[in-house]
Amino acid sequence: MVQYIVAIDQGTTSSRCVIVDHDGNPVSSAQQEHRQIFPHAGWVEHDATELWLGTREVIARALAKGDVSYHEVAAIGITNQRETTVVWDRATGEPVYNAIVWQDTRTTTICDELARDGGTERFRDRTGLPLSTYFSGPKLRWILDNVDGVRERAERGELCFGTVDSWLLWNMTNAGDGSGAVHATDVTNASRTLLMNLRTLQWDPEICDALGIPMSMLPEIRSSSEVFGHVRERGSLPGVPIAGILGDQQAAMFGQTCLSPGDAKNTYGTGNFVLLNTGTEPVFSDHGLITTVCYRIGDADAVYALEGSIAVTGSLVQWLRDNLGVISSSPEVETLAAEVDDNGGAYIVPAFSGLFAPRWRPDARGVIVGLTRYVDRRHLARAALEATAYQTREVIDAMLSDSDVDLSELKVDGGMVVNDLLMQFQADILDMPVVRPRMIETTVLGAAYAAGLATGFWRDTDELREKWAVDTTWEPQLDADERDRLFAAWNRAVERSYDWA
Repeated sequence: MVQYIVAIDQGTTSSRCVIVDHDGNPVSSAQQEHRQIFPHAGWVEHDATELWLGTREVIARALAKGDVSYHEVAAIGITNQRETTVVWDRATGEPVYNAIVWQDTRTTTICDELARDGGTERFRDRTGLPLSTYFSGPKLRWILDNVDGVRERAERGELCFGTVDSWLLWNMTNAGDGSGAVHATDVTNASRTLLMNLRTLQWDPEICDALGIPMSMLPEIRSSSEVFGHVRERGSLPGVPIAGILGDQQAAMFGQTCLSPGDAKNTYGTGNFVLLNTGTEPVFSDHGLITTVCYRIGDADAVYALEGSIAVTGSLVQWLRDNLGVISSSPEVETLAAEVDDNGGAYIVPAFSGLFAPRWRPDARGVIVGLTRYVDRRHLARAALEATAYQTREVIDAMLSDSDVDLSELKVDGGMVVNDLLMQFQADILDMPVVRPRMIETTVLGAAYAAGLATGFWRDTDELREKWAVDTTWEPQLDADERDRLFAAWNRAVERSYDWA
């Protein structure tokens, strides 16, 4: 009897598999971290083969832990770190270079070169995106230009490009010699490449030409919820349909059932990602936000979103732990921060790879300001958490300026939302209720929902909405004058981070 969906979440720091039942509850899971490779300052890479092998392993472990047979699995949904770029041989499946991660900034020169003719907004009217090191297109161009023999092989049609969803899909459907392998992506991931036209939902030939990218490398663009292919006969899930693909932040949006215009969510992970559903017409930002595809179900019209992407939030806590030794484990940051009433005047601006939305300052670098002899590690722990809330406030302010939406609450998810101190400060600095759902792993839930809808496991989106339930709501408690004072000081701190690179 078919009673489960397998959701794969291939993230920036780990690969996970979560098996979900018909009520949307997790019944089994497995997770495995992978290496972060830093060849030079500003460069971030993953071993693409390690990502694939880790994914295979967590699938097998989750099935074994839950005592689930592949006969009981209706479909597989994939969600993934977006913008991370993989190029591999179409016949052998061998990557030609490490995966270049979304945080990587090596393509600054390429983006500057492209901006000489039309500025950083050169492609925004077609793609919804500014020219930035964040997106996949410039990363692909770098591989073509800098890895020996790759451009020639690409022009001969021997190579495939994909974001991590495409890489996993290709491997899961590959019979072993490249035969049967499905080379496709969904509209949400394609919309993060700087190569897709938002209105046609197809690759833009003029942009590909401007970036020097052979279109034969590119995957087919499909919806987020349809049967992409079936798993090869070898492995843990032979013959099971792969029926949902969503970039991780769009998957979180789907899992939060933010399916109506005006719905918004913020995911707190390695970075923070705020999305606002704007309906079936793209809304273009005047305040530094990205216009992106939110999701597309089968043949229905695509739904769009405004997004604010914040590069460093949860990874700032990891930096305190791993680089500075301020804490010994990530949960300790809340305990330490709660020992003081405020940040002691200290602000941390974590512009480790520049600033993303809404400022888009690749020249910025991280700073700690306001230090006195009074400040100790407790204040730094608190300042790190507050930096996450301040950056979120900047993005929400931009969203409200760009849209006609009157946002009444912010739905939150991701690993950091178990931090009550952060959630309360977020409500305080936003002057808005912050709502955590009962199921905070909304990214995997969104991937499961997309796959389940495509295969009839769930009836429709109304059935999905019925499954969403509130766990905790934080109401704002901060005095308005104090809120304004703190946010003004944050803005002064951010300005000190400019013009370093």
